[in-house]
Amino acid sequence: MKRTIAIVAGGDSSEHDVSLRSAEGIASFMNKDKYDCYIVEIKAGNWTVYYGDENCHVDRNDFSFTASDGRHEFDFAYITIHGTPGENGIMQGYFDLVGIPYSTSDVLVEALTFNKYALNNYLRSCAEVNVSDSLLVRRGEPLPSPETVVERLGLPCFVKPNAGGSSFGVTKVKQTDDLLTAIDKAMMESDEVMIEKLMTGTEITCGCYRRLDGEIVTFPITEVVTSQEFFDYDAKYNGKVQEITPARIAPATAERVSQMTKHIYHRLGCYGIIRIDYILSGEKGNEQINMLEINTTPGMTTTSFIPQQVRAAGLCMADVLSDIIEGRL
Repeated sequence: MKRTIAIVAGGDSSEHDVSLRSAEGIASFMNKDKYDCYIVEIKAGNWTVYYGDENCHVDRNDFSFTASDGRHEFDFAYITIHGTPGENGIMQGYFDLVGIPYSTSDVLVEALTFNKYALNNYLRSCAEVNVSDSLLVRRGEPLPSPETVVERLGLPCFVKPNAGGSSFGVTKVKQTDDLLTAIDKAMMESDEVMIEKLMTGTEITCGCYRRLDGEIVTFPITEVVTSQEFFDYDAKYNGKVQEITPARIAPATAERVSQMTKHIYHRLGCYGIIRIDYILSGEKGNEQINMLEINTTPGMTTTSFIPQQVRAAGLCMADVLSDIIEGRL
């Protein structure tokens, strides 16, 4: 008997439309013999399921919907919202309440990984992960003087929304006078802003998931090369980047990155597919591994990092998705 899967997409962040493209990618990857999949769009408080030619309202009391052929229930929710409410624990808490299994980590893990400053300090203190030094600024609180920031973090530095699942609002600040403007820009995406010391080196990203048998598996690493100042929205979605899989790094370095990714996945207690971004700095073959951030609902279009890495590993996306679904049913 086929399971009915909700691919939950959209959300309230600036990457709403990107999330819908990820949903279409996931739907195309799914095993059609095992699952009936329907995209559920979350937008400004409206929840709509696309059921054939019908656009049906989702009953949030039990996550069901009624179409012309009757009432339907979902067996599983595959969450692919980039940002709030799908990457910060809100949707996970809802699905816990209504008793629907889902594809991501639990509420605590999602909330922690969504908050960049809290995550960095947690991993630095208890998991021996190297992260960049940073400062936190909250809306409504006094701002640090630009001179204080530069004295501690130097220039250039990055100013970014602290709680956000997108590339919007990020600025590479090169001059002291530009700091306050960059903070204002980031505040448009989040009530908290992180100012981060620049790390230089080779940018890479590594995907990871837990198989049905419980083994944590990493995918081949992707090297990210862009002509932009950094890997921003324009580079990510407008083709101004080279994505090289597998990355052009020493085998020993690739193994260390793989083990670090598994370590973080296990230490946090993650579930589903995550993607961790790193900067490799120092001597080639003996680089320091610096974690940038963790994506718990990574992009899933046909050209996104994770599908690229799954193909490079010789795996089938349908099988990976099935492992995630069956592991919770």
